[in-house]
Amino acid sequence: MKRIVIIIPILILSVILTACGQESATDQDQSEYDAIKEVMDTVNSESENNYKSGRIPAEIGLIPDNYREPSAHPGTLNRLTYQTWESFSYAEHSQELTKDVWVYLPYGYDPDQKYNIFYLSHGGWSNETTIMGTDTNPNSFKNVIDHAIEDGKMRPMILVMVTYNNTDGQDSWDYSLAIKLTDQFHNELVNDIIPAVEDKYSTYATDTTKEALIASRDHRGFGGFSMGSVNTWCTFRYAMDYFRYFMPMSGNYTTDGQYMADIVTEQGYTGDDFFIFSMSGPDDFAYSGIKAQIQSMAANEMFTYGDTKEEGNLAWREMAGFEHGPEASDLYTYNGLQFFWNGVKKETGIEEQVKETYSGDSLISEVIDDPVFGEYGRLLFPANTGYYSGDRLNNLSLTWYGELDTDET
Repeated sequence: MKRIVIIIPILILSVILTACGQESATDQDQSEYDAIKEVMDTVNSESENNYKSGRIPAEIGLIPDNYREPSAHPGTLNRLTYQTWESFSYAEHSQELTKDVWVYLPYGYDPDQKYNIFYLSHGGWSNETTIMGTDTNPNSFKNVIDHAIEDGKMRPMILVMVTYNNTDGQDSWDYSLAIKLTDQFHNELVNDIIPAVEDKYSTYATDTTKEALIASRDHRGFGGFSMGSVNTWCTFRYAMDYFRYFMPMSGNYTTDGQYMADIVTEQGYTGDDFFIFSMSGPDDFAYSGIKAQIQSMAANEMFTYGDTKEEGNLAWREMAGFEHGPEASDLYTYNGLQFFWNGVKKETGIEEQVKETYSGDSLISEVIDDPVFGEYGRLLFPANTGYYSGDRLNNLSLTWYGELDTDET
């Protein structure tokens, strides 16, 4: 059975037209109309101000100037220290290392609530403090994220700033060494960083066993700019078990689309199991390389361009006027994080149990009683049951409206 998403404003509008749009409407009908309109206005407002549609816009948006200033509702930056092993001898566990990540928690972080989590990798000549700074010295991009969450442009999520620097905090200053380290970083990432972070902070992982972390991959992403983009492609190559979403920006890995498709197949996945949102711009020296990679991937049947995860698994956006530097990194990251997990109902308390989709066989009573609609579920259909017949969505018949198409709705 084909599954459909209930588009609340459209359905409410249909009910308005059906139950309340006739000249014979009674005062009671008008009262119901006013109540429905109030609910519809609330739904539209929440859609605009909280979670966007989950569709990537045609053009990358600039960061508002005021977003560089502190927000009225700031998140926090937290240092987390963990133990790992020297990258090139990781399997032998012969040289133990102590390293840090910086964890961004959104304003109002609640340990009893589940959060999506996105891991961000720095580029060359950088470390784990480069992207957002520290608790005592945050940089302006931390303010940007605070504002984006405050204004409902991105969902509250946990961000983790990681580093592939190995035995020296300046390993990323050496380009050839950095390339090799990104190819090794997945060992540390999945075995040491993710368990340490997600044991301390609340995510969709029920625990930090390998099985639980893999089971929660739909709620985890990885991205980075420049060498961080290379690190993202390496994570895609080695760690799809743990991540569904990827955001490589201005840094390519290969120009062989078949090789990238084989990476997916060899890990046991299909084109339905991931989404890649990639960005760069013609003024960036890395532009030609990453664009060539994206084009080669799009030419392979494994990858399909799409602006939503329902349409495809690969999105590409360009932005002129930004060279290869921190301004471009901030811009692309700001735009990318607005896409991931948007268009999904906020999950708090009882709403975690709410179904977000129905099939044509769903009972009308089931829709009416869904907690997501609160006490207003009855207003999704004519309040007077004499105005409709049928008990399921696919056999619903309205007295004054005959053009119902369940699949389209």
